[in-house]
Amino acid sequence: MTDTATATTTATTPLTDERADLLEALAKHRHFLRFTVRDLTDEQAGRRTTVSELCLGGLIKHVTSVERHWVRFILDGPSGMPDFTAMTEADWARRAEEFRMLPGETLAGVLAAYEETARRTDELVATLPDLNATHPLPKAPWNEPGSRWSARRVLLHITAETAQHAGHADIIRESLDGAKTMG
Repeated sequence: MTDTATATTTATTPLTDERADLLEALAKHRHFLRFTVRDLTDEQAGRRTTVSELCLGGLIKHVTSVERHWVRFILDGPSGMPDFTAMTEADWARRAEEFRMLPGETLAGVLAAYEETARRTDELVATLPDLNATHPLPKAPWNEPGSRWSARRVLLHITAETAQHAGHADIIRESLDGAKTMG
């Protein structure tokens, strides 16, 4: 891209400075997250290296899931998100599986799912009619009752979530084999 103010994603949809900035920030943190799994085997991507339940492949699965849910929220409002207040123990157990590499899962498969989710999110950001459009947040123990988030706020949240988990991934990778994302 040359000039972000005039860059286009399609022949008819201009990518504004704000949208370009949002996508650039998200792309940066996605890169750092993906970079933590460079040159790893499936077994290494699934290995826990700290007292936490987290592994590198599981973090990418989680970020993928979170991004998918929030994109559905942008499009459909709270109905696009899980109902966390009605989740059973089995639901929570399934949710916990997104933090682990399960038998039969591969790092290549996890990364491909993440890339597809990222592509869809980027397409939405480029084509969404209004970043100010809001929806009420779904009921969840961590959401303030009655709060509304705009598409912009959701995109900032996705970026923050990705950045936070990229930091977790960097610690896990360094514990695994000493490799670092930066430095």
